[in-house]
Amino acid sequence: MTATSARPGTSARPGLTVVGIGADGWAGLGEAGRRALRAAEVVVAGRRQLDLLPEDLPAQRMSWPSPLLPALPGLLDTHADRRLCVLASGDPMWFGIGGRIVELVGPDRVEVLPHPSSIALACARLGWPVERVTVVSAVGRDLARVRRVLAPNRRILVLSVDASTPSALAGLLTDAGYSASSLTVLESLGSGQEQRRDGTAGNWPHPPGDPLNVVAVHATAGPDAVLRSSVPGLPDEAYEHDGALTKREARALALARLAPAPDELLWDVGAGSGSIGIEWLRAEPTCRAVAVEARPDRAERIAGNASTLGVPELDVVVGRAPAVLAGLPAPDAVFVGGGLATEGVLDACWAALAPGGRLVAHAVTIEGERELTIRAAQLGGDLTRLGVERAAPLGGFTSWKPARALVQWAVSKPCR
Repeated sequence: MTATSARPGTSARPGLTVVGIGADGWAGLGEAGRRALRAAEVVVAGRRQLDLLPEDLPAQRMSWPSPLLPALPGLLDTHADRRLCVLASGDPMWFGIGGRIVELVGPDRVEVLPHPSSIALACARLGWPVERVTVVSAVGRDLARVRRVLAPNRRILVLSVDASTPSALAGLLTDAGYSASSLTVLESLGSGQEQRRDGTAGNWPHPPGDPLNVVAVHATAGPDAVLRSSVPGLPDEAYEHDGALTKREARALALARLAPAPDELLWDVGAGSGSIGIEWLRAEPTCRAVAVEARPDRAERIAGNASTLGVPELDVVVGRAPAVLAGLPAPDAVFVGGGLATEGVLDACWAALAPGGRLVAHAVTIEGERELTIRAAQLGGDLTRLGVERAAPLGGFTSWKPARALVQWAVSKPCR
């Protein structure tokens, strides 16, 4: 006799279902979603979603606690012996609560019933192929993230936090040199109150409207716009700095050896202007980074650079290594650009580094070079000496001007 597997969400607990719902409410739900809501003993959702349900549903209705994410595990545990239905806007697995719930209880203990997302609806209204659109969420996130993806002719959909997002986005685009970009605000997608408002970033004519909106941007670069690639090695002038900056060529070489991969965490120790952590985040949007800097003025500058370059999520920690490293989550990669002469810095970084992780350190002094040479002899890895010369005026002629040479040590920690 052949055994068959039960559908996800039909065993191991009375029932946990996440149902996507649109602005059209009950009328837009499929039969599976309606059936789950009728069978539920408890329905948890935001107040707006709860107001979309018919009054005769028998389930107990609960609004989300605030703050939501810290309270979510306890809420799920409290109702583990009841048929629980969670309502979410659109597709719960697209910037929604569904992904977090699956992480907490496992995919075999929850059933997800998606509704067309606001992204799908917006692309349908605009005639934009979904696979060619870049999505940025401003819900619970800094709008400055849009700067990371700005590029001529790029199509961007911004999930608004409220009615103020369209005008704030228009100001951001104008500041970045993209004032000619077209903006389309799509309000209450899928409902009977759906509206569309069009304009340009530099001359946005509309007052705040419906807080439930998505903003579509067709980016057009003006003459003052600067193209910022996600490939490591941004121009040095992209950063505000006081001289504490890993220069462009050295930065590109360091990021190549650090090799950012999805969901990995970087420590940028002795961060200076934050360039390594910033370009790590720009290279892979799911990565995380901590910039460790002893000087408060530099730490403030790092935060400004991160926002300007579209990665405001960079975590800036003010403190002196190695002491400040003790409370940080274990890294997958470490860059040491300053503080080599401080006793214990490299030891602490190496000890914290995850197996298979990468460590890259730069030295520009003879003392630092000696330290890296000793470490390479002990732990292996590669030593590289980098010298760069740039053409510069010499009298009425042009000559090569050498930059200060540096030594790079790059090493991977053995897997256990």
